[in-house]
Amino acid sequence: MTRPDLLHREITRDIILAFYEAYNELGFGYVESLCAAALERELRVRGHAVVREYAVRVMYKGEELGFQRLDMLVDDRVVVELKSTAVLPPFAERQLLNYLRGTHLEVGMLLHFGPRPMFKRVVHFNSRTVPTRSFRTAP
Repeated sequence: MTRPDLLHREITRDIILAFYEAYNELGFGYVESLCAAALERELRVRGHAVVREYAVRVMYKGEELGFQRLDMLVDDRVVVELKSTAVLPPFAERQLLNYLRGTHLEVGMLLHFGPRPMFKRVVHFNSRTVPTRSFRTAP
């Protein structure tokens, strides 16, 4: 079995590089949609397929409840959730985890375009109940 910290390693590495490239150019203070546009451009330059505002159907006991929109889906494998607030909301990681559970995708990246750039990588295997995650912040 592939180790969780290595799953989609190349894609997540490129997402992190693109994130820092976009952050270093924009800095803090722009709205999320502009941060997402810059990140999308950087990912496309690196050869990745990017879908923004990806709609995911939410089911409950076999019935459709509605849809939720993912900020970004990269290469049909990695969910990207962006925040551009001064303080990362405490629910942000849980929101990303719910996206993974709802899509059956296993890897997500939480990117915070805050006063200091920060990212979290979340891995969730749907056959397990406890996700693994790693956390990094800029020095």
